[in-house]
Amino acid sequence: MFRQATTRLLYRSTTAAAGRTKASPFSTDLPTFPAADEAFVGAWKKAMPNMEPPKTPLAFMVPRPATPSSIPSKLTVNFVLPYSSELSAKEVDMVIVPATTGQMGILPGHVPTIAELKPGLLSVHDGNDVKKYFVSSGFAFIHANSFADIIAVKAVPIEQIDPALVQKGLTEFTQKLSSASSDLEKAEAQIGVDVHSALNSALSG
Repeated sequence: MFRQATTRLLYRSTTAAAGRTKASPFSTDLPTFPAADEAFVGAWKKAMPNMEPPKTPLAFMVPRPATPSSIPSKLTVNFVLPYSSELSAKEVDMVIVPATTGQMGILPGHVPTIAELKPGLLSVHDGNDVKKYFVSSGFAFIHANSFADIIAVKAVPIEQIDPALVQKGLTEFTQKLSSASSDLEKAEAQIGVDVHSALNSALSG
């Protein structure tokens, strides 16, 4: 409910399973290049030796870049939304994301991490150029090879947000929170207050 609500509110203001004995490998422990689906190919050749086997999904995968021996000077970022790609293999100096644990800076050589995002300011730093977005929610996947994949449900460049609409929404939801009579009304109003407060903070930050 929280993610759906934050997406709707933002739109208004814009223009390893337990019990396993063997740990799963990190992505960096896996082969750099995808191996052929040998089991499928072997079974196919036994059944139909005179016909070439069809390609499996592995054949269409882009090889994962190898982990460099030294820390690179740039962080490679992919920033995608359900309806568009904001950044594709963009080399930058740093990205700061609004993780649920607090603002998190991502530099080249960052340890592998998965971070859940909360409503807040995401900034992309490349030299003196800083591009800022307000994101509703999502995840950031940081890999050992200095690649970062950021997936957001909704993201808007900060300059496209109307401060007047943010203030209006914050006032409306604050009033709704004070007059809410049921737990559902209180929860919905509190989400509205939290999102508009985050929008307000992003605009002033």
